Amino acid sequence: MRTLITEVRVFDGGTVVPAADVLIEDGVIASVDPVFAGEPDVVVTGAGRTLLPGLIDSHVHVFDGDLSRALRYGVTTELDMFCLPANLARQRRIAAARDDVADLRSSGLLATAPGGHPTQLLKPELADMLGDAVGEFATVSSADDVAGFVAARVADGADYLKVVVERGSGQPVLSPEVVTALVSAGHEAGLRAIAHALSEEELRIALDAGVDGVAHVFYDVPPGPEMSLLIARILAREVFFVTTLAYIEKIAPDRSADASAAAGALHRAGVPLLAGTDANLWAPTHGDGMHRELELLVAAGLRPVDALASATSLPAKTFGLPDRGRIAPGLRADLLLVEGNPTEDITATTSIVDVWRRGVRL
Repeated sequence: MRTLITEVRVFDGGTVVPAADVLIEDGVIASVDPVFAGEPDVVVTGAGRTLLPGLIDSHVHVFDGDLSRALRYGVTTELDMFCLPANLARQRRIAAARDDVADLRSSGLLATAPGGHPTQLLKPELADMLGDAVGEFATVSSADDVAGFVAARVADGADYLKVVVERGSGQPVLSPEVVTALVSAGHEAGLRAIAHALSEEELRIALDAGVDGVAHVFYDVPPGPEMSLLIARILAREVFFVTTLAYIEKIAPDRSADASAAAGALHRAGVPLLAGTDANLWAPTHGDGMHRELELLVAAGLRPVDALASATSLPAKTFGLPDRGRIAPGLRADLLLVEGNPTEDITATTSIVDVWRRGVRL
């Protein structure tokens, strides 16, 4: 099947091509040329529309039906940040076998202390919904548990390591020494380490431990000298942030403005920001939450093209997914076609015309 999208504006993951013909063949992007001479099987009109790489949500929690919902909104890859084993195995089988759902990467089980976050969320009554035992999962009591925990995640096929540093819930927490040991063991196993942290205190522990990324922007540091010093430390550590502004808007609306200010300051300083929603069973929801995240990133001060890069090329580069996140010959045809021009008006991403995953039109 050869699909030709004609005279379409292209955001290639970094720059804007005002008009091009884009050919999809055998699941990949075959060419991006101003003029295409050939005989396609399907022609899609691109005039007045914009073709984007499929969106990548860099922070989700996946349950039954979520991968399908995500793809309907143009999210072609989801990066899961905590999933129980039986549920994850099922979601991976679905993502591998079908092209009407988003692709999936996951940390599998996250590292937390016994009784630590998020054990309070795993209620027995959710067992049927999760298709898994929700009462118990492997935790880390001390540094003696670290090697076995990380080895088990490698055996599970984890794509990266998630470590809970949250300290504000009153629950048991990992000591800074254990956090550092987990990050080091993860790195030795070839896994990026992402910290679940929301506050300045948690962030400092994560930075000292040598994490690669942080799963939320902070919202307890006002703009000013203190924030500037904190961001200088972040830059020195070369850490990325997954923004989750849509999640913070839902769970802590009174802190939403503070999170937005932090995201804007991080971006202006040159800290990589990846668009992630923390989509879950409740709110935000998969797919549409990403479009809200993009709006909030622009409201925080990012240009629309920067917000789009945070949901396409930047997460692909950060998480080692070289076959997607951009529009270029030879890459996967994970694509989103929208009416209008989201490189100028970010809300145009919601005007979805077509979605392709591996060249298959949804």
